[in-house]
Amino acid sequence: MLRLRILASIASLALAGALAVAMPAASATAESCASPWSASATYTGGATVSRNGHNWSAKWWTQGEAPGGADVWADKGACGGTGTPPPSGGCSYPSWVAGIWYAAGSIVTYADGSLYRAEHDNPGYDPVISTWYWEPYTCGTTPPTNPPASGFVVSQAQFEQMFPNRNPFYTYSGLTAALSAYPAFAATGSDTVRKQEAAAFLANVSHETGGLVHIVEQNTANYPHYCDAGRPYGCPAGQAAYYGRGPIQLSWNFNYKAAGDALGIDLLRNPWLVQNDSAVAWKTALWYWNTQTGPGTMTPHNAMVNGHGFGETIRSINGSLECGGRNPAQVQSRINAYQRFVQILGTTPGGNLSC
Repeated sequence: MLRLRILASIASLALAGALAVAMPAASATAESCASPWSASATYTGGATVSRNGHNWSAKWWTQGEAPGGADVWADKGACGGTGTPPPSGGCSYPSWVAGIWYAAGSIVTYADGSLYRAEHDNPGYDPVISTWYWEPYTCGTTPPTNPPASGFVVSQAQFEQMFPNRNPFYTYSGLTAALSAYPAFAATGSDTVRKQEAAAFLANVSHETGGLVHIVEQNTANYPHYCDAGRPYGCPAGQAAYYGRGPIQLSWNFNYKAAGDALGIDLLRNPWLVQNDSAVAWKTALWYWNTQTGPGTMTPHNAMVNGHGFGETIRSINGSLECGGRNPAQVQSRINAYQRFVQILGTTPGGNLSC
């Protein structure tokens, strides 16, 4: 099963910006902002981009690693002034910048041109992380007054068809309740892309849990191994408390802390929530899928919505152990599940299925 070994912490949730609610925008600096960072673009060492009101310089080749949340980027300081790119397409909604509180219902333009609407009042969280609804519109169009319906592309009947022997813990309602944490998941792009992403996610978690049968790691002898006591926060829940749990078998104290920080849940001190609360369990899997690159070069979410194929999701989840011919049987198991699930959803698998 998957043993997530990723960086100790994810990016601090950046204070967001640009709203007509009561706080003024940060004052412009002398240095102009470079072109906005794009999750789908490839950058080489020395490339400069802007994000969250700062310019950033790439230390080496990178793709899908956001400035401010990855060591590959060096912060070159605040930027602004006339060099700040205007909203794309003549969009009338303000660009998202750091430093301003957002009220529920606020709409902003993100660096990639997507529009986001605040689901709740929030102290400036990054729109791609939480508390926002993704709007499937580009600048120059008018979003509806209310956020779009949350209809998931996988029905309950299809979910049950995919997992006929699942543990009752893994409920469909728990999954749909978790979707609000990452509203861009299976809601980005065409109907085909949305279904492919949902199928890819569910195929990988099926592989990790034996068809949504296992809630916790089965080899209890491994439990004490997942505490990195060298972290400043240690292992407050106990040496053996951070074993694999949930749809993607979250493990290690630093992963529980990172996921908990992103979701606003204290999983470092209460990791048992992942095995006791179905929605929390699903949220930890969606956290990894939407924000972590693991041993790959992009998040699984970006792999699917940007057309890189199912094979890249395998690389991001367990590529260091399975890809490049290391364990072809495991890779094929994931592919088989994916092909079965896209068939259930009535779509095609696309290309690049293997890694």
